[in-house]
Amino acid sequence: MKRIRTPLTKKDILSLKAGDEVLLSGEIYTSRDQAHKRMLKKIPLDIKQAVIYYCGPTKTPPGKIIGSCGPTTSSRMDAFTPLLLKRGLKAMIGKGRRSEEVRQAIKKYKAVYFLAYAGCGALISKYVQKARPVAYADLGPEAIYRLEVKDFPLIIGIDAKGRSIYG
Repeated sequence: MKRIRTPLTKKDILSLKAGDEVLLSGEIYTSRDQAHKRMLKKIPLDIKQAVIYYCGPTKTPPGKIIGSCGPTTSSRMDAFTPLLLKRGLKAMIGKGRRSEEVRQAIKKYKAVYFLAYAGCGALISKYVQKARPVAYADLGPEAIYRLEVKDFPLIIGIDAKGRSIYG
């Protein structure tokens, strides 16, 4: 198990191989379909070297940092991903397969696609140390949140060489 930290360095990214298990710590951003659509016009944060987690957290229960925050199906963001990678995005976290176009863009821009454990949103929330909305608050759970995570468990779905666990 590798431990890595944001911001991810080129060396970090190139050292990861499809199928590797990692523990990620540092700052990540949530974003789903509606926020991605808006980001095509104007990106409200610096995405260079950033990690975007395809997630829409549920309402935060009293005394908790965040509600359940499991991954959203990544293919829903495939239409937006190549442009965001071109603009400097270095990693995405989600669940499921990506299109061939996205796999090629990950390879071209030397990025990485992480898989989060699906069906474990309540458990995953325990790895979040801080959470706050930073853009598009009107979207509710689909707003962009800045999360501080510690030892967030992930699997490399597609590495910077374009290798995928899906074949």
